[in-house]
Amino acid sequence: MLAVIGGTGLSQLGNLDVSHREVLRTPYGEPSGAVTFGQIAGQPVAFLARHGYGHTIPPHQVNYRANIWALHHRGALGIISVASVGSIRADLKPGDIVVPNQIIDYTWGRKGSYFEGQGAKVTHIDFTEPYDRALRAMLVASAGEIGLPICDGAVYGATQGPRLETAAEINRYERDGVDIVGMTGMPEAALARELGVPYAAISVVANFAAGRGDSRDGISFEAIEGVLVESMGHVRAIIERLVTRGNPARS
Repeated sequence: MLAVIGGTGLSQLGNLDVSHREVLRTPYGEPSGAVTFGQIAGQPVAFLARHGYGHTIPPHQVNYRANIWALHHRGALGIISVASVGSIRADLKPGDIVVPNQIIDYTWGRKGSYFEGQGAKVTHIDFTEPYDRALRAMLVASAGEIGLPICDGAVYGATQGPRLETAAEINRYERDGVDIVGMTGMPEAALARELGVPYAAISVVANFAAGRGDSRDGISFEAIEGVLVESMGHVRAIIERLVTRGNPARS
């Protein structure tokens, strides 16, 4: 079964034929909301709204451990994370879809591991490639098969939020090698790796980052909303193609 975690702009999967919803309990507290189960094109899919179904949970307060554990516990063999991002690169414009291949983590204070607490054994994971290579490749191929242009590879900078970044911070991130910025990519990716669940991301460029492009003097939230409505339709189409082409998360 494939699991999809939806972020800003994707609080539900409109093409999911819903069978039922489950409120799950975890050793790490409450997930962001009930997990929705159903099918897309006859294939099993689970969906979880990262910020809650009323978009009430800010990125720094998401219970990432509970979310990933719940999906893994209910049989997810792969997780696709969907989130909106700001673009630092001039060639990545609002509405573009990116499948990142690397992460730089600027977050702090988040519960970022299952291997902690009294009596827990110190455990290290290899995070050289933070996203699953096979699942990434299938996302890129799925977009190509339905004629949607996609950027294959970018460095995702995970920022703390919930505020957006300053122009000076964006300049710093660019010097670090960051291409796009978002607030939810970590510790989500690392937690999935700890549980051995293949994880990849679809990042939708909602706006230019602070100080860049048409965000040079400020960011328009009204413009972001319009961009996401159209772009998330493309994301749903990519996911539908993915689940019909023999993906590694098929049960």
